[in-house]
Amino acid sequence: MKIVTIESRNKWDKFITSHEEANFLQSWDFYEFHKNRGKKIVRRAVVDDNDEIIAAYAGVVETAKRGTYLAIAGGPIMDFKNKKIVKEIFDDIRKMGEENHCVFVRVRPQLPLSDKSINLMRELGLRKAPMYLSVEYAGILDLSESEEEILTNASQGFRRKLRKAEKSEIEITADNDEESIEEFCKLEKKHAERQKYVAFSSSFLKKQFEAFRENNEVLIYTAKKDGEILAQNFMIFYGPEASYHYGVSSELGTKYSAAPLLHMAAMNEARKRGCIRYNLWGIVGPEETSHRFYGVSEFKRSFGCAELKYTPAHDMILNPLKYQVNKFVETARKKIRHV
Repeated sequence: MKIVTIESRNKWDKFITSHEEANFLQSWDFYEFHKNRGKKIVRRAVVDDNDEIIAAYAGVVETAKRGTYLAIAGGPIMDFKNKKIVKEIFDDIRKMGEENHCVFVRVRPQLPLSDKSINLMRELGLRKAPMYLSVEYAGILDLSESEEEILTNASQGFRRKLRKAEKSEIEITADNDEESIEEFCKLEKKHAERQKYVAFSSSFLKKQFEAFRENNEVLIYTAKKDGEILAQNFMIFYGPEASYHYGVSSELGTKYSAAPLLHMAAMNEARKRGCIRYNLWGIVGPEETSHRFYGVSEFKRSFGCAELKYTPAHDMILNPLKYQVNKFVETARKKIRHV
């Protein structure tokens, strides 16, 4: 075994997509997006004597006033039962963090939350992070179920909204044209103003879109009535998973309940592409009524989704003194932002 930097997209994606738990967070194109933002990335893998990948992780070096850190979301991808490989990978993660002068490395693996997974993080010398790294609690739909089966498990309210939308002569389209991402960026700004959150920059969204479009992994779903956009979903299809990455709507879209139609159309496309699950992305607990994502979480629950809790983000501390400053800042921000 040896650990190397991977330069081949095909080799990388072939390994990542062969793992059922993987999603776009460890895809080749997600890190092309980060590179296009001017970020430094790492793509490292354990390879065997035949030069075949047996474990891998990708990460992005994030710079901040409180300290540089390496972020590894949705990885590493490997057999966590193989202690030798786990040690090799995490030793290399430390090495990459040190080479990039990081204060810490933040890892959020694709491991379901359990006492065993938490103990593993502790054994590796990692500490629970003060802030999340990507989604830690997700709503998942099993795409082996038919549309009829999914609707049977959905709430009465969801089915009622879907019937209402179906009667409203709403047009649904899906494409990866530049015009669609332009429209998405405009609607997202209006949606953010209405919902009182900080919108992503158009540049950020467009760079993501362009990276995933390169390999036909993204579609913008649009719902229109009488030529006016009601709602749009930014969907990523990668390996075994279709991910509802972003969603925006207008006030009129809320009135006509257009969102369920977009999701049903995206699920049909996901099945055609061979995806086995539909990830509705982040949700919060039903008891977290003051959380800013509570409302959208209840909407996602109305699908009748299974709820998956990942092992939360953990930090590998490389500079203890600077890390304490970072921890103080992030803890304060988490309280202020209600996340």
